[in-house]
Amino acid sequence: MRTLNGSAADTVRAQEKDSGEALAEIHRRAKAHFVSAPGSHDWEHTLRVHRLCLRIGPKEGADMLTLEAAAYLHDIGRSLQDSSNGSVCHAALGAEMASDLLEGLGLEDARRRNIIHCIRAHRFRDDHPPQSLEARILFDADKLDAIGAVGVARAYLFAGELGACLHNPHLPVEQARAYSRDDTGYREYAFKLSKVRHRMLTLEGRRMAEERHAFMALFFKRFLEEYDGLC
Repeated sequence: MRTLNGSAADTVRAQEKDSGEALAEIHRRAKAHFVSAPGSHDWEHTLRVHRLCLRIGPKEGADMLTLEAAAYLHDIGRSLQDSSNGSVCHAALGAEMASDLLEGLGLEDARRRNIIHCIRAHRFRDDHPPQSLEARILFDADKLDAIGAVGVARAYLFAGELGACLHNPHLPVEQARAYSRDDTGYREYAFKLSKVRHRMLTLEGRRMAEERHAFMALFFKRFLEEYDGLC
């Protein structure tokens, strides 16, 4: 096995220390944007996405500093999208905010640009596709947290934050307005969440999405049956 000489080992340790300090500062700066965030897109969501990145990233050979930084920052513009009832794109705004937030951390230009790209490209409803490996992993991690058991819980949490009704069987989901009383948990499933598994971009992401989708589909099938008094 090849070993590093003393000078090279010292250089690696210094780089690891610098990377760790930069990531800790990014964590601190990002968290400050979630002080009053609603529960459906709070700091806990960010941490779950980060944990999923830690799971998928090494398997895909990602640059983990870039990926972890992007995971911490990906939703820093979300509260402004929610307060604008969707008229602001949190991915575009978050990328702009991150450009300033990453100043003074000693990151290489290419890595900094990639982090910003990851943030800009992570949104499901967007025409800005992920190009880098790290952007594809972040996209998958963020979508995985939107499906499965956690996804169901978040869908109803978000509906509650909007003041939406439990269900509106008289209105086709495609006619229901986002950020309205009809933006129900089931609408989110039918309009978006049921399609997520087909959008995954990594092998591990696809595997995990199939398992989470199966649970979610069973839940909403049962939900509709119970709502109609069939069981």
